[in-house]
Amino acid sequence: MKKIINRLIVFFIGFPALLLAIIFFPHLNHLLLNLALITFSILGALEFRNVLVHKSLTLSLPEAIIFGAAMPAAWTAVVSFGVTENIVQIAFVFGAIWLLVSIIFEKSENFTSSINRIAAGFAIIIYPGFFLAWIVQMAALSHSEMVITVFFLVAFLNDGAAWLAGMLFGKNNRGIIKASPKKSIAGFIGGLFASVLTGSMAAVIVPVAFISKLMPSVPAGAILGLFAGAAAILGDLGESAIKRSAGVKDSGTLIMGRGGALDSIDSLALAAPVYYLIYQVLFI
Repeated sequence: MKKIINRLIVFFIGFPALLLAIIFFPHLNHLLLNLALITFSILGALEFRNVLVHKSLTLSLPEAIIFGAAMPAAWTAVVSFGVTENIVQIAFVFGAIWLLVSIIFEKSENFTSSINRIAAGFAIIIYPGFFLAWIVQMAALSHSEMVITVFFLVAFLNDGAAWLAGMLFGKNNRGIIKASPKKSIAGFIGGLFASVLTGSMAAVIVPVAFISKLMPSVPAGAILGLFAGAAAILGDLGESAIKRSAGVKDSGTLIMGRGGALDSIDSLALAAPVYYLIYQVLFI
């Protein structure tokens, strides 16, 4: 019961606070939001580092911080300060070069841990930083306040509806997905329904930001919600599989009722590029 109460507190206080920050602090293409994304990417990277240690994939603390921040920070430089987009490629290339070249100076003579360190480094550059950087890119779109708000609604209402539908109707249809046996088919259906409804309503409530160039806007919004919602579910399941592989329950304890930072952004991470790319295809 305590976990449920904590989860509801985070949803009904934290989520509205996030939406207010998006709508009322759009300065420098949502610099405040972008800085928050960099922070959560670093926290997620640190937690992912701790998870990877269970599989002998080790990376130093400073490297995890830098690699976690690299992609969202590079895109923030582009979006909020007008730096050339080449900075993104430069950040990735320098990170890759560091991982490959620094092993030359390993003190160990047999280099047994070198490949593990390289694998951990590339994994942390990509997850969660590379994926969260797509949210930063949304800040450069026209009507970005509405586009970003709908993105978070699609992801978070998906999660909330999945939890509620699972509680009410999921008793006899759990365990289908072995990576997360407590998740139910009813929960998946409820989450997708919420995402589709959110995308459809976005085209009705804020049509200026969701005018489709390919089809009527409401079906286009439904498609956007469907694919982004499915990606959010897969992101949650993917992180569950990673934790199960490493033998850990939660990535951390930062967010009451939800676990760590990585537990809170797993759905966002995978949904972000899907939402951004489909939005560009359908609405821009």
